[in-house]
Amino acid sequence: MNQQILRTTVDHLVVLAATLDEGSRWCTRLLGVTPSPGGQHPLMGTHNRLVNISSFAYPDTYLEIIALDPEAQSQRAPGLKRWFDMDDPVLHAQVARDGPQLIHFVARCPDVQPAMYALGALGLDCGQVIKASRPTPEGLLQWRITVRDDGQRLLEGALPTLIQWGEPGEAEPAHPTQTLPYSGLQLQGLQLTHPTSEWIESACDAIGLNGMQVQAGKPGIRATLQTERGLVQLSSPPHREAPPTSLRD
Repeated sequence: MNQQILRTTVDHLVVLAATLDEGSRWCTRLLGVTPSPGGQHPLMGTHNRLVNISSFAYPDTYLEIIALDPEAQSQRAPGLKRWFDMDDPVLHAQVARDGPQLIHFVARCPDVQPAMYALGALGLDCGQVIKASRPTPEGLLQWRITVRDDGQRLLEGALPTLIQWGEPGEAEPAHPTQTLPYSGLQLQGLQLTHPTSEWIESACDAIGLNGMQVQAGKPGIRATLQTERGLVQLSSPPHREAPPTSLRD
């Protein structure tokens, strides 16, 4: 497989919060936007709120603030973990100490299975493709997503989870950005770092994920957002977030 066959794009950024209310306050304080209601994920026992961050470079892209749902339990089989390392006590302690933070990103594929195989050929285990959904006022959102049994993010979050919206063969599957209002936020860039940056570059090329900035360094990602207050950078692992920088400065 190569990027002429596979076409993968950034779908959404994942911000983990101890609670959705705390995540909403973080979003309003740092980004100047109150997130829209999302919904519950019955399979995982999680829930979310969303912000549209679509841009010319990253169309149909959003920011997801996600937290464990205190009124629900994971419906995965015993021993199977939730997505995005959300059962990792070290990550929970990090969020409790530092507050809501960018931890991951998800990439959208027309067909998730070949992209998963392409990463597998590089020795990267995406886990299984599972079906997930959440109810919305407009109907049921459905998707297929890669989740490892241990719930771990690939390369500590430096490579994306893969997602395919809708059912196979569906012409125009529903997507969250179709109903999210304009927020004034736009994703301007996404930088991936890892000690073996060549591995990241090979993986992105294998799934047709173009336009990524890749550098050697500690495993993680850095997203640059244009806000109505200026530029803001979110990073994983977290750094103390700087106040927005005006383009006039």
